[in-house]
Amino acid sequence: MIKGFIFDLDGVITDTAELHFLAWKALADDMGWQFDRDVNEKLRGVSRMDSIGIIMEHNRVSLPEDEVAALATKKNDIYVASLDQITTEDYLPGARELLTHLRQEGFKVALGSASKNSTKVLQQLNATKYFDVIGDGNSVSKSKPAPDIFLFGAEKLDLKPAECIVYEDAESGVDAAKAGGFFSVGIGPKDRVGHADVCFSSMKEATLFEVKSHFKDLF
Repeated sequence: MIKGFIFDLDGVITDTAELHFLAWKALADDMGWQFDRDVNEKLRGVSRMDSIGIIMEHNRVSLPEDEVAALATKKNDIYVASLDQITTEDYLPGARELLTHLRQEGFKVALGSASKNSTKVLQQLNATKYFDVIGDGNSVSKSKPAPDIFLFGAEKLDLKPAECIVYEDAESGVDAAKAGGFFSVGIGPKDRVGHADVCFSSMKEATLFEVKSHFKDLF
């Protein structure tokens, strides 16, 4: 029986992808590095340090570890400053309705995000009330596609992976859910998340009714 849901944040609850892109672009421009939306797509669902590694590899750049860490911090400072723009109007269509529905039905809910700024984003959205557990980039050391963040969420909810459904919009996130033994709902194009147990093009379509219909033997 499904007793809990675990949600990624960016691209599922809200879309901070553009803010991340602009922050990485500002850093890359400052460093004289090439960075565009194709490279940015490779960063979806990936941790900050892994992201800067991808950008540096694309530019065939190697730097001492302390300099890389400093640049990652600089990018984060740019990004965090932009989070004040987020308001309660910035839920992705269907996300707030789903979270409200899950609360009404008594399901346990956790966040499972690679972002270390998740708490700030949830506060800006006034969404903290929907979550029993906040799992983010500060909670585990291994980021997706390792299943650690979802396993953390399930453990804190006192549930087994097989009792939880994960909502993800990133290929690495779906990989993480599958690796951890979770059921998965993919949000986005099939060429990115089509390997999830069920895939929807948007959160607006991924209602509790539709998910229950697909996993009818689990409810």
